[in-house]
Amino acid sequence: MRVLVTGGAGFIGSHLVEKLLASGHEVVILDDFNDFYDPQTKHANVAGLARDVTVYHVDLRDSESVRNLFHREKVDAIAHLAARAGVRPSIQQPRLYYDTNVTGTLHLLEAARVTEVERFVFASSSSVYGASKRIPFSEDEHLTQTFSPYAATKIAGEFLCSTYSHLYNLRVVALRYFTVYGPRQRPDLAIHQFTRRIYAGQPIDQFGDGSTRRDYTYIDDVIQGTMVALQYEGSLFDIFNLGESDTIQLKDLIAAIEKALGKKAKINQLPEQPGDMPLTCADISKARKLLGYKPTTRLSDGLPRFIEWFLRSAK
Repeated sequence: MRVLVTGGAGFIGSHLVEKLLASGHEVVILDDFNDFYDPQTKHANVAGLARDVTVYHVDLRDSESVRNLFHREKVDAIAHLAARAGVRPSIQQPRLYYDTNVTGTLHLLEAARVTEVERFVFASSSSVYGASKRIPFSEDEHLTQTFSPYAATKIAGEFLCSTYSHLYNLRVVALRYFTVYGPRQRPDLAIHQFTRRIYAGQPIDQFGDGSTRRDYTYIDDVIQGTMVALQYEGSLFDIFNLGESDTIQLKDLIAAIEKALGKKAKINQLPEQPGDMPLTCADISKARKLLGYKPTTRLSDGLPRFIEWFLRSAK
């Protein structure tokens, strides 16, 4: 199978590219190498791949550039992981998030339609559950309120995917990722940011009283779920949660990082942030049953692996 991975130079994307190559697939990468974090990190991710792949420096907002890529490259499947990420920045730049995550997804779906791509996997987010009171979060829940522009763009992306699947018989799987962590994690995300700052003796910002809970999902589990989604033969359009179905409080996560590093955190206590969800927790029974999702790494095992990677890369 020949797969286009958008966002293929990023954290999750580069891991997916590695797995696809190791499994014998051909890969094309699309990434805009934006400055949300140091673009050199993404260039290093690509340089670290086992073998050369074609990389296109393309902004999904530019429909002509997207069309030109598809004129050059014939692909069987698209793993659409590219997006402007982050809840808090989306509140400051809602237009940028809409243009990239919604209009960009539309451009990609149009290109898939015109060139008759067979499969499309869309990376969604646990943030779509917003004000949900049903715990754990289930894919069949009727979603009515999100807490951030980022979450709204992900719901909009899911609806676009559903529409194109219905109109054009495009096989689409939307994957709601739950707080992914592991080696090469984005530097703005909590586990990486806390580890880096505690290690350096710098204070960390704790928003709220530390009681918020997250369902942290190890990168290898997310990649396994994404790989089977690319082979899914069930409903023409479907949605699956990819999480661990386990949660940890923020204050306990900080304590676990402190223990792993052997250093005490200096905490800068701040008010709760607009857009933050108090809890995320995935019901993964559907993904286990229909998709063949098999998460194996609990946070107690995955966090030490991340810390080990961090300490190696910090030298």
